[in-house]
Amino acid sequence: MYLSSKDEERLRLFLAAELARRRKARGLQLTYPEAYALIADDICEGARDGKSVAELMSLGTLILTESDVLPGVSTLLETIMVEAMFEDGQKLVCVHNPIQKADLPASTEIPGKIEFADTDVEINSGRKAIEVTVVNTGDRPIQVGSHFHFFEVNSALQFDRSSGYGRRLAIPAGTAVRFEPGADMTVQLIEFGGKKIFNKPESIEKGDAETT
Repeated sequence: MYLSSKDEERLRLFLAAELARRRKARGLQLTYPEAYALIADDICEGARDGKSVAELMSLGTLILTESDVLPGVSTLLETIMVEAMFEDGQKLVCVHNPIQKADLPASTEIPGKIEFADTDVEINSGRKAIEVTVVNTGDRPIQVGSHFHFFEVNSALQFDRSSGYGRRLAIPAGTAVRFEPGADMTVQLIEFGGKKIFNKPESIEKGDAETT
């Protein structure tokens, strides 16, 4: 028996959905993946039975209620998208708000909720910063991430390179600075935390930033 990659995906979806059905039958509330799989599987089977896209979009909102899923799942599961195989080919079925509301007490626990502190958060607190002017002498933009060792940035960036040893950009973690071709930019650098051990490129020996 030969199974295409789409056939294998369909069988995996069925297995996940069947597991969800068995757990639901035992009275268990479903997780996000279980709820998604169960609804998506019913949509695929509905397409196989000859139902239209419009009918399946409606069907997708009638399968589960908030009482069938764990708290927070209905909030997370805003949209279900599944590519089902119809008689005239594969089509995308999109179901918005698939979990029906139930007469349950309102929950104060909202998944993904962001709670802000009363005061501002100071990043890189206590880190001494220096300013360097950087010129991109290359012909394309160069982007440097927050925790990249600035001493080792692209050689097309010209600046007092020794000042970058043991330091990184003084920007929030996960962000970056983009240096445009031919432009100069002044940035702040701060020392790394931790043991401050770095590998110097171009055959420069491994050293300690605090003593080198």
